[in-house]
Amino acid sequence: MRAQVDETQIVAAVRRAEARSSGQIVCVLAQKSCDSGGAAARYAGVLACLVPWPLLSATDWSAQSIFALQVAVFLGALLLLGLTSLGVALVPRAERRRQAFRAATEQFFTRGVGGAESRAGVLIFVSLAERYARILPDGALAQTISDEEWREAIALLTERLRDGRVTEGFVAAIDRCGALLERAAPSKGGGNELPDALVKLD
Repeated sequence: MRAQVDETQIVAAVRRAEARSSGQIVCVLAQKSCDSGGAAARYAGVLACLVPWPLLSATDWSAQSIFALQVAVFLGALLLLGLTSLGVALVPRAERRRQAFRAATEQFFTRGVGGAESRAGVLIFVSLAERYARILPDGALAQTISDEEWREAIALLTERLRDGRVTEGFVAAIDRCGALLERAAPSKGGGNELPDALVKLD
């Protein structure tokens, strides 16, 4: 199920935050970051292998009919697990988080957050299927903003995500990041380097 997101509120929050500093904030919302294809194939295969045993003992179906059902069960399970969050749930939690972090890191560089001229770029990344959120700041900001302060911003985001309030989560995190950037990277009157729109990934 896709979350309902009010992009206008998120864009307004980004512009409000960036007006107070030379920082640049990019928000990314991914439906899924984890590749669940391998897990889906394994579980679909196991399920298909279990199909013949009750049929052999309780029915007089032909081998061809049982084989056809096996194929149908395998393809159906593969489709169900591959296209829904059920497949993601079968992937070990550590692996889900590793893949989501990799996706966040890729977005950090793909969207130019790490290459902002101000050296004050921040990526706010949410992946819904994995229930994963991450804030990635430019390395230069680590000199003036502590890990604890970034964790506080993440907490504002995740608290709302748990209740399904995706828009409110983004806005709260953006406002907090804006306050941190106002202190660490005061406005120098420069232009807007990066787009303010919410980036949505399927």
